[in-house]
Amino acid sequence: MVIPTTYGAALALALLSMLCWGSWANTFKLTGGKWRFELFYFDYAFGVLLTAIIAAFTFGQYGTELTFQDNLAIASKRAMAYAFTAGVVFNLANMLLVGAIAIAGMAVAFPIGIGLALVIGVIWNYTINPQGNPTLLGVGVLLVVAAIIVDAMAFSAHRRSVAANQGKKSRSHTKGIVISLLSGVLMGSFYPLVEMSRVGEVGLGAYSVAVCFGAGVLLSTWIFNIYFMNLPLHGKPVDFGEYWKGTRKEHLLGLIGGALWSIGAITNFVAASAPKTVQVGPAVSYALGQGATLVSALWGLFYWKEFAGADAKVRTLLGLMLVLFVCGLAAVSLAPLYVR
Repeated sequence: MVIPTTYGAALALALLSMLCWGSWANTFKLTGGKWRFELFYFDYAFGVLLTAIIAAFTFGQYGTELTFQDNLAIASKRAMAYAFTAGVVFNLANMLLVGAIAIAGMAVAFPIGIGLALVIGVIWNYTINPQGNPTLLGVGVLLVVAAIIVDAMAFSAHRRSVAANQGKKSRSHTKGIVISLLSGVLMGSFYPLVEMSRVGEVGLGAYSVAVCFGAGVLLSTWIFNIYFMNLPLHGKPVDFGEYWKGTRKEHLLGLIGGALWSIGAITNFVAASAPKTVQVGPAVSYALGQGATLVSALWGLFYWKEFAGADAKVRTLLGLMLVLFVCGLAAVSLAPLYVR
């Protein structure tokens, strides 16, 4: 298997993961808002698994470590079960996240949901495999928590301001925030399961994890989507027959979205699998990957203009949120370099 041999390479992979995880949701936004997220998700899930399989039979077949097929042959069923379960847990979290995006937008759903996931994941991963300076990790987590709170405040203030300007009563804006928080709790739980699947001599390698994980995503999509299509988070119930009415562009965007997320996951798993002498560590690798919150917030703010027309108070809160996220991620990134 191809894995990084320097800290710089491992860090670069973690940063690539951050860009992919922070950008894939643009594919859903590009569908124009008429293509339901439940339908989008069928193509997305297939894209996740397909990309993992392609990576496993290319990058997973070369390098100094065991090949993907050799690793899968000797890995324990328990390790595979952990990776598969991680995919299932992530999938439910991600479906809630996409639902929250449909309700509140990327600039809200990602910072709140993935920000909370970062906090939970870093603490849990550090408990399982303590690597990095705990003080810097702690400071980074606290800064991210502060950013989540500020982002929620900005969202609430903007909704009230828009309603007031339109002379309407402010509608409840808590649904998008609550769904984002629930997504974050689940999202923060999947990566420790990934780490548990890699433990020991019969643990899975990065590419094997990605394939088992992708299988969990695809298979659980059919189960979770039965619920979401009949009891949707947003809008009216949708029939599966609507899937076949989608355009080529809508189906292709779903596949690309899944491929982008999967590339982010694979590079993240590979970065965390580097030799210990150059490894960024699972807690740090996960935290940097969850820096997608910042990337997605920038997409939502500057490309999709989800806070267009915001007043000075809201703009100040958004600026503070970005600063807090940058400082929090910087603290987490530096944690491996200043180990006590």
